[in-house]
Amino acid sequence: MADAPAAEKQTKPIVPFLKIPADPNEKPYLQGSKCKNCGATYLGARMACSKCFSTEPMEDIRLSDKGELHVFSIVHQSAPGVPTPYVAAIVDLPEGVSVRCNIAGVEPDPQNLKFGMPVQMVTETIRTDREGNDVVAFSFRPA
Repeated sequence: MADAPAAEKQTKPIVPFLKIPADPNEKPYLQGSKCKNCGATYLGARMACSKCFSTEPMEDIRLSDKGELHVFSIVHQSAPGVPTPYVAAIVDLPEGVSVRCNIAGVEPDPQNLKFGMPVQMVTETIRTDREGNDVVAFSFRPA
């Protein structure tokens, strides 16, 4: 029996709204949906607008990679295998969307974090899946 050809290694996002362009010169980004009827913006794909209840197809938009720290919590106890402490947060983007994320690149101490501080999205490979593909996640760092 002949060996099956090896599948080509891929880069896969950890969540569907994290988009990784095929061109390696382009940066990954968060994708949102914008209502064509009222202009409301959402994180990820949406079937309908919860503001005006329109069921017309939404416009896919690229969300900003910069935002402001809205709220945070320092997590000291987590699931097995998840290193603690870490900073769990909600970041507000200029498009009016909020995203849950981790804050990286800063010591998890309240003195190092300020509500409203500017942050920048970063991505990194966090693991390799069973098929050998890189799994990429996003977080935000102080800008």
